[in-house]
Parts: sequence; C-alpha cells; structure tokens
Amino acid sequence: MGEEAIRSAFYDVQAAMGATFVEEGGWYWTEGFGDLDAEYRAVREGVGVWDVSPLNKWEFRGPDALRAAQRVHSNDVLGLEVGQVRYGAFLDPDGLMVDDGTVYKLAPDRAWVMTNASGHEAYFGAATEGMDVGIEAVTLRMPHVGLQGPRSRELLQPLTDVDLSALRYYRFVPREVTVGGVPVWLSRTGFGGELGYELFTTPEHAPALWDVVVKAGATPFGTACIEICRIEAGMIVTDYDYEPHERTPYDFSMDRLVALDGPGEFLGKERLRSIAEAPPNRFKTLRLEGDEVPAYGAEVTKEGRPVGVLTSPAASPRFGVIGLAILETSEAEDGNVVDVALGDGTVPATVAPLAIHDPEKRRPRM
Repeated sequence: MGEEAIRSAFYDVQAAMGATFVEEGGWYWTEGFGDLDAEYRAVREGVGVWDVSPLNKWEFRGPDALRAAQRVHSNDVLGLEVGQVRYGAFLDPDGLMVDDGTVYKLAPDRAWVMTNASGHEAYFGAATEGMDVGIEAVTLRMPHVGLQGPRSRELLQPLTDVDLSALRYYRFVPREVTVGGVPVWLSRTGFGGELGYELFTTPEHAPALWDVVVKAGATPFGTACIEICRIEAGMIVTDYDYEPHERTPYDFSMDRLVALDGPGEFLGKERLRSIAEAPPNRFKTLRLEGDEVPAYGAEVTKEGRPVGVLTSPAASPRFGVIGLAILETSEAEDGNVVDVALGDGTVPATVAPLAIHDPEKRRPRM
C-alpha cells in the first residue's frame, strides 16, 4: 500500500466546516465546501480564502543562494530586491520546463523557491553543483492560505499593522508580522487573477489563522473553484497544462518571464534565445460552442489538421465553456475559429485573449 496522503495544518478546521478533499500529489487538497457558485462569487466579487499548503516550498541559504535559484529559473532572480518575488519557469539544460513557480528574496543569502511538484532535490542539486548553497524542503514547516478577491485588502487591513496600500504587487514583507495576532509572513501574491495576499505561518498557528480570516468575512473555497478561476486568468499548472521536459516557456507565451537579457545564467538560456526569435506556438483561450466540456488534452484541429491542444477546460459562470490551449502561432490570432475534439466528434471554438477574465491583468494590481 502507498503512503497516506498528507493532511495540511488547516485540514481539521476545514473538515469541521464541511469541506471535501481530493488526494493529489501526496496531499489532501481541499476540493470545496458544497456551494461552488458561492465560492466563485466570493473570489470574483468579495474575498475568499483557500488552503495552499501543499504548494512545495524550498529554502535556499548561503552565499550563492540567489545565484543557485537563478541557475534553474527563467526570470531575473539576480535582479530581485529584498522583499520582491518573481514568477517564471524552472528549466532543464534544453530549455524545457521542469516546473513553474516563484522565487522570494528574503536576504542576499536567503531565498524561498516555490514549485508545483515535489521531488526536485536531485534536479536542484545537479543544477547547483559546486555552489555554496544549502537547499532544504520546508513545505511542512510553512502551511499557508491565499486570500483572493477584490475585497481582500479591505478585509486584511484591520487585522495587521502592515500598510497594505504601500505593499506593491509581487512584493512581500521580509520579516514576520501578525494578522489578527497570529504570526505570519505576508505576501501580495496569489493564484486566480484577483487582488490577493498569501499568508505563511507555522503548523501550530494554522488553525488560529484560519479562524481569524474566516471570522473577518472570508469565504472558504477549494480547488473546484480555483480551477475555474485560474483558467479564466490564464494560469498554468504542471501535469495539467504540461508534463515536465516537454514544453518551453514560449509555448505558454511566457516571453517576458524569460530574462534573456538579464545578467544571470540559467539552464537552456541559449537554446531559448533561438526559439524566442520565432516561437512556434502561442498560449491562448478558446471559447467553445455549446455547454459540453471537452477532456483535458483534447486535440485542436483546423480543417482536419492538428494545430494544437486544449490543455485545461472549464465551464465558466461568466464566459461559458472555455479552455487554455497551446496553438500553432499561425492559428493563434484572436477570432480564428478552430475545432476541439469532443466525444466522437468536434466542437467549434473561437480563439480569444489569454487571461480572458482580465487580459491586461489589472485586477491583481488594484
């Protein structure tokens, strides 16, 4: 028998509220609380809270901590200021994506690196061989929640002495602070395409933190809700939108997240430089006709010719049936009509901007 899935430090307080859970990646992720419509409305119109503890977290420490993180990350890690976060791709020597995620600079010799998947010890170790850095998995020590929604600042500000109006997007407070008397690390980051914050704490303080934000008015939600929101927001997840070592960042239109002109050296940089000149694929949203949702990975065709793949579909309350898709660049123009495999046939779909909910990504920067 396999090992029992891990229950986060927020598991019991959520179970007491009627949460259901789904096992994935060795964890029990919170699936939802019984009213998907209410959860979705909270994230899009008010403020919701979800347990993001299974997100994998690593601490890089030592004189080469930032250089080591740069070695595996596509964005400009060396250019980070203390208290700044950058998102990008984790790469192999061929410039193919191993994972995607963030780097937080806590100090010149200390960074947090956050990934979707676990088991990266060998990958990190090989990539940073010879560097003066210690790399430790700290996921179990850092349970955390995400507050997402246009009212998240309004809810959070009375609970903390941090001036949230001064905390810019993709910045965090590089020291421990309190929220409702609970010690946390507070970051203006999130997943879902809204104004949001992430609160990192310790296992013993997790139940109290949950109670504080829920009593303040945050609506708990789970992965069933965030799956819709992240597809509307054009956000990717490994093992859903891509498998490791199969895609480059350019297949996901992550051009601005590949720091080809930055000072740092990262795996696959020169190969990606050549691909950047004429990316063969673009990442777009498809709006599908009808109300049936195709399968993850459904083939996309044009006049019977394969031109891409629907990586992640969803039934959106606002946009109908939509999906994220990797398309040949020649077929990725907005308004182009393609076909998506559905059952024994196909359904027409129209190419639309990535992050259909907010193409300019203004809402997280509110």
